[in-house]
Amino acid sequence: MPDYAKIFTYEVEGLSYTVSLYEEDGKILADITLTEGSMDVNALYYGDDEFSGTSENLSGPLNLNGTSLEGEKIQWDDAVALSDPGLGSEGDEKETYLHEGDTLTVELGVESLDEVDIFGIRATSTTTEDGSIKAVSDDPEEPVDPVEPTYEKVFFGWEFSETGEPLSGTWILDQEPDPNPYGVTALPEGTEPTFENYLSYYASDTVWGDVDLLEGVAFYETDENGTLQEVFRFDAPEAGFQSTEEVLDAYYSALDAYEAESGTDGADLLAALSIDMDPEAEATAEEFSEADDYEFV
Repeated sequence: MPDYAKIFTYEVEGLSYTVSLYEEDGKILADITLTEGSMDVNALYYGDDEFSGTSENLSGPLNLNGTSLEGEKIQWDDAVALSDPGLGSEGDEKETYLHEGDTLTVELGVESLDEVDIFGIRATSTTTEDGSIKAVSDDPEEPVDPVEPTYEKVFFGWEFSETGEPLSGTWILDQEPDPNPYGVTALPEGTEPTFENYLSYYASDTVWGDVDLLEGVAFYETDENGTLQEVFRFDAPEAGFQSTEEVLDAYYSALDAYEAESGTDGADLLAALSIDMDPEAEATAEEFSEADDYEFV
């Protein structure tokens, strides 16, 4: 799914849809998705919220005459004709005819998402009482990009003990210690310590980590007492990983499962995960907090 930047909604009895805007390859695109009913999308109108200048309007049955917003006549910056009204011989197979759940993607003639604050649709053959709509939507939802959790230390494990302690693999820290007498592997300076960046560095020509060797990946933080604590982990599938994409997918699946179970989101992961380790595991963690200044091989 694209990363939607603005989402307009429209709902009347018998019909509802969303118009989701996003940027891709330098183009501004709109996904028009039917959430209830059906309609033939004949024309699109859009513009910013500054009602000045000449308003664009299509002639005949594609016009959007009579539309206003809070009593003020709308000045449309652009209008795009998609199809003539009427289903004709194509029937409900017409390209611009949308059933519930269908999505129509249209490129908009703007250079920036900031140029679209209001969106209008002229549609016919609709499942509304009048059989057509001159729809106007404003005040779009602007989704906030989720905050990726960050980690102090990640262990790409090739082997774990029966009780889960790291035995062999590669440790990577979020930043290189100073001094670094053991040559600890750390992310390049200035790199955000998200898992995607850790994984990219592990598989890079610098570290030469093989994803097919992974038995699992564990995440660690040092608590206020200086003790190394595991806060999160996921295991490789039985057949192992074949690509970094598979590792990343497994990470997000494990993270989603944790969020669903705990009711927290990824941004709160480290704050929410407070693992009470048993004495044996805690002792092992203390050993690793001192000994992991080198890479296990």
